[in-house]
Amino acid sequence: MREVDRLTTEKYGIPSILLMENAAHAVARVITEKLGGSVKGKSILILCGPGNNGADGAALARILWTQGGQPYVFTIGSRENLKDDAGTNFEILSHFNGYFAITSLTRENLLDQFQKVSDQRPDAIVDAVFGTGLNRPLSVEYSSLLELVRDYTFDTKTTPVFAIDIPSGLNSDGTEPTTCPLKADVTITFTAPKPALVLPPTCHLCGELITAPIGTPGDLVASYPSQLFVTTDSDLGLWCYDSRFTDSSYKNKRGHALLIAGSESYSGAAVLAGNAAMRSGVGLVTIATPRSSKDSVASRVLPEVMVRGVAETENGAIAESAFEEIKDLLEKADAVAIGSGISQDESTKKFVQKVIERRRQPMVVDADALNLLSPFGKQCASPRVSKGDTSNASVSRLLTRGLVHQPLILTPHEGEFMRLLGTDDKDAIKDRVAAVRDFAVKHNVILVLKGERVLIGEPGGKVVVNPTGNSGLGKAGNGDTLTGILAGFVAQAVQFNIDIFETVVAAVYIAGIAGDIAEKKYGKRVMTASDVRESLTDAFNQLEAN
Repeated sequence: MREVDRLTTEKYGIPSILLMENAAHAVARVITEKLGGSVKGKSILILCGPGNNGADGAALARILWTQGGQPYVFTIGSRENLKDDAGTNFEILSHFNGYFAITSLTRENLLDQFQKVSDQRPDAIVDAVFGTGLNRPLSVEYSSLLELVRDYTFDTKTTPVFAIDIPSGLNSDGTEPTTCPLKADVTITFTAPKPALVLPPTCHLCGELITAPIGTPGDLVASYPSQLFVTTDSDLGLWCYDSRFTDSSYKNKRGHALLIAGSESYSGAAVLAGNAAMRSGVGLVTIATPRSSKDSVASRVLPEVMVRGVAETENGAIAESAFEEIKDLLEKADAVAIGSGISQDESTKKFVQKVIERRRQPMVVDADALNLLSPFGKQCASPRVSKGDTSNASVSRLLTRGLVHQPLILTPHEGEFMRLLGTDDKDAIKDRVAAVRDFAVKHNVILVLKGERVLIGEPGGKVVVNPTGNSGLGKAGNGDTLTGILAGFVAQAVQFNIDIFETVVAAVYIAGIAGDIAEKKYGKRVMTASDVRESLTDAFNQLEAN
């Protein structure tokens, strides 16, 4: 961001003080909205640190005052060496002493000054102490100040806390917990989100995240070689537009999703995946399941979903010989999902390998199918291996059939991911972004790492953070529901020639929105995977309303 700001001034001649002014106006607009549409007569405590973030706060105080607000500005730290725009904003602020309260805090006067303001019961608190440039823990002086605000002076449960750019104390590029005493209710960041604002656990200290434009030309941001992104409504909106219904739409034009799912003990997984796929907007859904499970699945699945029984093992799992029985389905389907509830059997393992090796369309691999392929490097190693390498028969078959260009989409949770990696060392995925990127690039796959803030990686090294969803999704059946949604979206993407990676990103995003809607309706304690599926209706309606 520093580089983008520098180029904004150098290349386009936009003064940095103008960017600072735009940032302060953006924060003022958010505060005004959150306080009911007006700051007139509202008291706002603004904590200003010694650098650029504090200068943003200084500009904010002036703006709020011109709009009828009553700022109380507490400045902390020395500004003797400040130059350029930060120094200018603090200099301007000094001329407003007398129009509103401006106090320089020291260790000696902290309690007395806070007591005076606490009697006024501010309507909002603004954290403008440190911004994105902080790369070390807070000093005792600053942490004690923020702790005082948090614990002794105000009721932060009812008084909203607004952070400018990032809550003070967080390292914007890191996700390790650091000293951050004052949790924000709303964080207003500028131009683009920073990793700490969107990745757990630090994202939980940021409250609602609002990314505000401040005049930086879009081409500067777009041209910067970042490989980390966060999904927004516009990403899903674009996908939905590209796959929109027209007067000529009918089932064969909207894609056919084949789900290979279920076993004698886990027929419900096939039902959940099939029903979710049918709700995704796809034209046709077929479930291939063991013959002994067919009636159980068919009796509970939506009537629009077709069910075919196939050969099974003695344990009621899909047998290797079933591959020949579903060749016609594999040829007709636009997308295939395999793994939900299929159990783990040696014959099933061979079946899964055959389906994946000979795939003719994008394929979603989940649950038991992932475990049957673990560790991934040995069972189904990277198609990027040279043709002269015959150390792995699976790789050889993948290459000689010439079908490896069809995307493989793996959807593990963290336990399954560690098994794919062939390790039980949790440090291997401590940096989740790096682990996802490395795996996707090495094995030429799209990887969807489930869990808190789903990450989606692709072979080019791009990783997308999904901000939707909640911990209520961590219940049985939600993985199968996501698999069904993914299969339905991917089948549509094939028909409409939409990028598969962008399709996966959109599918994960809408699934998370449905989960958030289910949480509001039923609560995390009560909500089920079926509730999430049925909330897809509201999720799509919400998107269209926006």
